[in-house]
Amino acid sequence: MTFIKPFYALRPDPAKAGLVSSPPYDVVDTEEARHMAKDNPFSFLHVIRSEIDLPQGTDPYTDVVYQKASENLDFFIREGILIKDKEPSLFVYTQQMGGHFQTGIVACCKVEQYDADLIKKHEKTRTEKEMDRTRHILATNAHTEPVFLMYQDVEVINAMVEDSCRAEPLYSFTAPDGINHIVHRILGSSCMETLIRQFESIDHLFISDGHHRSAASSRACEEKRKTNLHHTGQEEYNYFLAVLFPASSLKILPYNRIVKDVRGLSWKDLCTQISKHFKISETTNPVPGMKGQFGMYFDNKWYMLTEKPWEHKIDDPVMKLDANLLQEYILHPILGIGDPRTDKRITFVGGIHGHQELKRKVDGRDGEIAFLLHPVLVEDIMKVSDAGKTMPPKSTWFEPKLRSGIFIHSL
Repeated sequence: MTFIKPFYALRPDPAKAGLVSSPPYDVVDTEEARHMAKDNPFSFLHVIRSEIDLPQGTDPYTDVVYQKASENLDFFIREGILIKDKEPSLFVYTQQMGGHFQTGIVACCKVEQYDADLIKKHEKTRTEKEMDRTRHILATNAHTEPVFLMYQDVEVINAMVEDSCRAEPLYSFTAPDGINHIVHRILGSSCMETLIRQFESIDHLFISDGHHRSAASSRACEEKRKTNLHHTGQEEYNYFLAVLFPASSLKILPYNRIVKDVRGLSWKDLCTQISKHFKISETTNPVPGMKGQFGMYFDNKWYMLTEKPWEHKIDDPVMKLDANLLQEYILHPILGIGDPRTDKRITFVGGIHGHQELKRKVDGRDGEIAFLLHPVLVEDIMKVSDAGKTMPPKSTWFEPKLRSGIFIHSL
């Protein structure tokens, strides 16, 4: 089973790569994107957040926004900001965040394998976000951002990737957030063919980040297929852009929670109810050291909550997740958070911001109580995906994020 294929990359002029690259569309809002790109006409945010080039207040989901994205991408190509390779290639993409390195393979993967669940999911998607990215793909006729995939380590693949990194890089730059990005091309058709064959030994891939982009690629493929009377299955729209990382290299941070209010409960009332399932102790170090622990900030103090021993064994991999324990034993029954996907009383803060950000927000009255979680393990994601289940919303924060604008897949 072939999971990856080379592609004709559309990518930046090496002299402009650092200026073109940008955060992904879904980690910045419109105003943040507008601020980041205001003095940088090369920023890829002009393509993936094209509403920034339209009047303030423009609905980001209106037709003119997708039209502007297409116009901006065409401008980048016409002006030589982006250049299309003349030969199909695979690439190696390394990110360095402090002492952490992760190196993945940039390739195209089959939409058909995503549809068949050979590329496994662990999150539910929202239709409106799927449709947004689908419209963006169809308007630009391109996958403008890669999906973040992982695979169970294969020693031969890891060695081949490491060997490819010995050559002179195509790109090497440091983004404004301090993360280093280094790209190498995998040289030689025989080397690419060997790598492709090695992936045939893998049963399936896992989506780490990019569930909506994957789903949108599937929707866009279906739309393209309907209008192509000579569809063969080999057209570029049958593939989507991805970066594939070995599971052992990934860094997962927690996704923390802030709740707007405690529904008028006193500290005594909260303690009484929380202590049914958790031991509570005041602490100066609220960072959980293991699964089943939570840091809690309330009334200017940090507390450590430690799950009491289970009286029975739980086999469901979702039920074992800390995000689920918090939801089932505190957020729902005590604080009244029914569906965290839609409840406006709860907000989520990525673990990259640390526990001080939770304290700052609660002290600033952005909420009344905050919870700091332990990171999900890669093994947990695989178990949930293999079981065909989905994780609670906002369970994982992968860091570093893939930079957008380095690779584009034209359809």
